[in-house]
Amino acid sequence: MPSKLMLTYFGVDLLFVGTGALILGFSLNSESDRRDEPAVDNVAHKILLDQCPLTAGIVNAILIIFTFLVTLPAFFVPTNRFWLKLHGWLVVICAIFTLGLGLAIWFETLRTRSKLSTIWSNQAPLVQSLLQERFDCCGYTNSTVPPFLQDNTCQNSLVAAQKGGCVSPFSANANGFLDIIFTALFGMVGLDVLLILCVAMVNRWRIEQQRYKHIDEKNRDGGM
Repeated sequence: MPSKLMLTYFGVDLLFVGTGALILGFSLNSESDRRDEPAVDNVAHKILLDQCPLTAGIVNAILIIFTFLVTLPAFFVPTNRFWLKLHGWLVVICAIFTLGLGLAIWFETLRTRSKLSTIWSNQAPLVQSLLQERFDCCGYTNSTVPPFLQDNTCQNSLVAAQKGGCVSPFSANANGFLDIIFTALFGMVGLDVLLILCVAMVNRWRIEQQRYKHIDEKNRDGGM
């Protein structure tokens, strides 16, 4: 019967592989969303997903799942600490990888407003029109700088002058979207740290078990 420590270790490890599945699912789904035709509902997120390291996220998720598989021999072969130590080092690598992704996305939020101007200017007129409809705005900064794109939302200069530019709602939407992603990644790093502590405790417990076993063997040999 596994001890409570081993069950806790395996339970945290299941949560760990769950984060890998979550990252993989989000990355693959986002890659699919990027290939969809732009529409009012998805145009902002499509642009923001282009700024996210989705390929690196897929690699990170695969590494997490592989690391979980290393747990199996570590769990079922209690007399061998090699797999346990290997698992611990792989979790450290996964934690650093995930932390790097979170920091990269967090850094993007620090310069979102300055980057969105370039992103906006690089978009096709259809995408700019969809963004104006999505945020009910005209032009990037305002209706004159740069000149707004005339469409159903901004039918003429009078209507456009009454609406603000898209920079504020667009940057607020971008920061809110990216904040959720990097906060989730930082939370996963916290779970990685908890798993590392579990590995350390299990390793320490197995060292003590081996020491007690050697003491018992010596005592039996001495008695004989």
